[in-house]
Amino acid sequence: MPVREQVTIYTDGACNPNPGPGGWGAILLRPGREPQELSGDEADTTNNRMELRAAWEALRALPMPHRVDLYTDSLYLRQGIVEWIPLWQKRDWQTANRTAVKNQDLWQLLMAQLERHEITWHWTRGHAGDRWNEHVDALARSMIPGQGLPLGDEQSIHLFTAVSYLGKENKGGWAVLLRYGDHEKTLSGSERGDTSSNRLHIRSALEGLRAIKQPLPVHLYTSSDYLKNGATMWTQNWAARGWQTRDGKPVKHRDLWEALLGLVARYRVSWHVVTKADLPPEMVQVKNLASTAARSA
Repeated sequence: MPVREQVTIYTDGACNPNPGPGGWGAILLRPGREPQELSGDEADTTNNRMELRAAWEALRALPMPHRVDLYTDSLYLRQGIVEWIPLWQKRDWQTANRTAVKNQDLWQLLMAQLERHEITWHWTRGHAGDRWNEHVDALARSMIPGQGLPLGDEQSIHLFTAVSYLGKENKGGWAVLLRYGDHEKTLSGSERGDTSSNRLHIRSALEGLRAIKQPLPVHLYTSSDYLKNGATMWTQNWAARGWQTRDGKPVKHRDLWEALLGLVARYRVSWHVVTKADLPPEMVQVKNLASTAARSA
């Protein structure tokens, strides 16, 4: 029998309200490869269904049998797999009270994946600082249909970022807006010479986080997938390789990435990528500030 490849998977589900619209997220971590992100949504569901859906989608995305370490913060999912399913099967998919097992369709889909893979199930406490658990939690919540941005989380700091890069002149500007409750603050700046749109995006997040004075959770809004993926996935691998890419080349903007990592470690940052078609007013405001800063550079 050929040796099975190893993969570590983190999954999470979310629903707001519960029941109601929901989202799920998963991250697949393979040695020597960039993390793979999966996500989806349902218009009418429950939190437990989203937890099951996330695990099933992650496992079925593997093209061949693997050895899997799967991490979840759902006791419902883990206990169902390791404890309840054998009892449900003996009772013909009924509970101890002789009622039909909820979410039987998803449990049975998961069982098919149990036959394909060698899986070790791990429970991890949610919102306890586990990097990848926090990542899939934010991913699942971001997928909830109708979840307009910015989020209405009054217990967190909301940080809006934008940049403007003038390529022909090789200069650009960045801007941020910080909001906590009724308090707002804007910052902006510029760079000339050795800069780029990607570098300015990192700079905007870095300067915004530097301006925070209280250790509160942060929702950070950006139009850059490069920034989000770098901060949440790529930097860990880069650092492990001595700040080199998989091709052995030096990572661009290492100085900013290292400074950003130090700040991200202080806060619980949820990253939100905002599309150009759905820019909230705050993003339009900081985009204008960044444009002004770029022109004056």
